Amino acid sequence: MSDIHSSSTENSPEGFETRAIHRGAEYRESTGSVIPPAYLTSTFAYGNEHGFDYTRSGNPNFRNLQEMLASLENAAHATVFASGVTAITAVVSTLKSGDVVVAEENIYGCTYRLFAQVFEKFGVSVQYTDLTNPENYSIIENAHPALVWLESPTNPLLKIVDIQALSEVAHKAGAQVVVDNTFASSYFQKPLALGADLSLTSTTKYTNGHSDCLGGVVASNDAEWQDKMIFAQKALGLQPAPFDCWLITRGAKTMALRMEQHQKNALELAHFLEAHSKVDWVRYPFLESHPQYELAQRQMSGGSGIITVNFNLSLEDTRAFLDRLQYFTLAESLGGIESLICHPASMTHASVPKEVREGVGITDSLVRFSVGIETIADLISDVTQALE
Repeated sequence: MSDIHSSSTENSPEGFETRAIHRGAEYRESTGSVIPPAYLTSTFAYGNEHGFDYTRSGNPNFRNLQEMLASLENAAHATVFASGVTAITAVVSTLKSGDVVVAEENIYGCTYRLFAQVFEKFGVSVQYTDLTNPENYSIIENAHPALVWLESPTNPLLKIVDIQALSEVAHKAGAQVVVDNTFASSYFQKPLALGADLSLTSTTKYTNGHSDCLGGVVASNDAEWQDKMIFAQKALGLQPAPFDCWLITRGAKTMALRMEQHQKNALELAHFLEAHSKVDWVRYPFLESHPQYELAQRQMSGGSGIITVNFNLSLEDTRAFLDRLQYFTLAESLGGIESLICHPASMTHASVPKEVREGVGITDSLVRFSVGIETIADLISDVTQALE
């Protein structure tokens, strides 16, 4: 049987929007259905022509989504999982006792928790450092890590790390590079083209874009990594639900349109916030005041839809501001068509010890905006009244 998980599209002449709509549209021939249906079944009759047996080991909706996402990441392979955290689990599960991971110090709270409370027990250690500073690259050379774990932009401080430079350093040290591409999305950033070995995304977020299901994906150009991901999907039970895959496939078809509006709104709101008297500083990758602005311009094709703001407010006033918002729902997720707002210190990064949290800059007055695609004047008006 051929490699059903492959989709070599790196040199495809088709545009992103065309691939999002037309890739991953198999298993519809017998009915003429324009959109493939959701295959809500756990079991398949033995000996069928497509080789399906049990949904934990594969499903038409998995294969369709994998083909589409491999294409959108300009990757040879993609494997889908039940969530972003299960995608992270799949990658980390390939490590063995004694392995070292070098990670950017501003890392997603659930990734930190997974390393600290689960995989540390099995002998996997992590060294955290500020990887926006080239002077710290020597840590990779000295630690001889199995993996270098990057996020760019990071969660929630929106630091931009140089994926190409770090990949070169890591490969010389014999390490593999993982990039959590969730904040940038497949539309605005291609980690594999920059030298990374794995591009990992929570498809719950911008890929699906409608806040109605969970999913994750790991994309690569390496057949060995792909075999490891397929094994993790099946052996560890990390597979997604068929209907969630169907929803993500549907959502991804409009990703380009959504992402353009997300970044347009986010940049305008970022400019507004930067000029506000109650704001200490604003971070947005395509804001000229961003410390890695020039790198973001080279590495990303757009700034995406996340803004991080440190207010000149007490914890009490910050919470009062959050409570007064009408269009920004206080919630932990991001990347949906609706605007959300998050207080990382008490929400997404609450599992990170306070001294570690504050050491990397996650203070009690720090707020993360996930800017939706609503009318921008309404969003600015909402923030204005909440601050007043």
